[in-house]
Amino acid sequence: MSYTTLQDVLDFVEDNNVKFVRFAFCDIFGVQKNIAVLASDLLRALEEGVSFDGSSVPGFMHVEESDLVLRPDLGTISILPWRPTEGRVMQFFCDVEKPDGQPFGGNCRGFLRSIHRQFRRLGLSCNVGAEFEFYLFETDDRGRPTRIPMDYGGYFDVAPLDAAENLRREICLTMEQMGMAPQHSHHERGFGQNEIDFHHAQALKTADNAMTFKQVVRAVATRNGLHASFLPKPLEGQPGSGLHVNLSLYMDGRILFEGDIAPDSIAGSFMAGILAHSRELTVFTNPLPNSYRRFGCDEAPRYVSWSRQNRSQLIRIPVAHGDSCRMELRSPDPACNPYLAFGLILAAGLDGIENRMTLPAPVNRNLFDPAMAQGLGLEQLPATLEEAVAAAKESAFLHRVLPEGLAQRYFSEELRRCEALRSAADPDEYERIHYFYAI
Repeated sequence: MSYTTLQDVLDFVEDNNVKFVRFAFCDIFGVQKNIAVLASDLLRALEEGVSFDGSSVPGFMHVEESDLVLRPDLGTISILPWRPTEGRVMQFFCDVEKPDGQPFGGNCRGFLRSIHRQFRRLGLSCNVGAEFEFYLFETDDRGRPTRIPMDYGGYFDVAPLDAAENLRREICLTMEQMGMAPQHSHHERGFGQNEIDFHHAQALKTADNAMTFKQVVRAVATRNGLHASFLPKPLEGQPGSGLHVNLSLYMDGRILFEGDIAPDSIAGSFMAGILAHSRELTVFTNPLPNSYRRFGCDEAPRYVSWSRQNRSQLIRIPVAHGDSCRMELRSPDPACNPYLAFGLILAAGLDGIENRMTLPAPVNRNLFDPAMAQGLGLEQLPATLEEAVAAAKESAFLHRVLPEGLAQRYFSEELRRCEALRSAADPDEYERIHYFYAI
C-alpha cells in the first residue's frame, strides 16, 4: 500500500477500523522496536513525530542526550493480519531523527536511502532480493522454546517428513496480505529448517520486507504453538541458516549481469568492490558470535572468491535469464540488520565501480573441500566475531561511508557481546536466553 498525504492515511485508518498504529523502527543490530499510538492521536503523531528515549535502545544515544523522534514513512502502511479484526492494528516503518529535525546517525533506513541516491546519480539502479532460511522448533507445555525441531525432513521433502507445509502456506498468504510477493518456499536441509524467498525490489523496500518477513514468521509460528529461530547456527550437526542476498544491476534499462561479465565492466567492478571489502563487511552481515559457526560448511562460504553456479563461493552467478540475471552474495545470515547490511554491500559495489576495480578470475573449485583451496592463496572471511570487529575497525572504507559515530557505537556493542558470552558462567545458556529466544 502506498499513501502520500496525511489525509490518505487518516482515511485508510477510518475505512479499515484501525484502533492502534505501530511506529516501527530497529536498533543498529536490526532488532525491531515499536511504539503503539491510538488512532485518535494519530494526526498529532504524524505532524509532530513520536518522541522516545534513545538511551534505552542499544547503540543509539547517551542518557545526557537521549531524546529522539520517529518520523513514519507514509508509503509503508500495512495492517497486521494476525491481530484482531475489530480494532485493527496498523504499522508504519519509521526514520529516526534528532528533536531539532537533524539527521540521526543511527537511522539505518536513512543510510540505505542515501546509498540508493548515490547509485541514481551515476545512472544506475540496483534491486535486492532476499532468501531467508530459518528453523521451527517445538515449545514445551508452558510455551517456552525447546531445541526440538518440528520435523525431521530434509531438502525439498514433502509431508509427512515435511511437517511445515501448512505453516509455510500460512506465512506466504500473510505476506501477500501485507503487500509482499513471496516467490519460493520449501523445506531446507536441516531438521525443522525452512526457506522462503520473496521477489526482488528496490533496496529500501526489500529491507522493510525483510523486517516484516521475520515478524510474520514469528507471529505465525507462535500462533501454531512453535518457535521460529533466525539464529545462524541453532543446532550443532545441522546446517546453518543463511540470508542469501541477490543483487540485480541496471543502467539505462540494460541488465548488467546478463551474459559474460568482463573483469573491467561495470558489473565486474561492482563485484570486485564487494569482494575487496568483504572481510570488513562481515561484522555487519554476520553480527553474532554464533554466526561464525556457520562458515566453511553447509553451503556457507569461507573464502573470498567467486564463480558461476558454484555454491561454495562467496559470490555466485546463478543460471538465469532476463530480469532474473544477478549476483548472489552467500555469506550474510538472517541475524543482520538488513538496512546496514544491504547499504554497505551496495556501497562496496559502488566503491568498486568508482575506483574501476578489476574482477579477479573465477575460482571453479569446490572450496568446501579443504584440499581444493590449498595453494590458491585465497583470502578468508573472519573466523570469529572478534576478528571481524578488528577487520572493520581498520577499514578506511567503513569510516568513510558510515554515518559519524555509528561505526564506533556498533563496534563497541559487538565487543561487549563477545565479552558477555566469553565471561558467562554457562555460555550455552547465555546464548539460549539472549540469542536463541530473541533472534
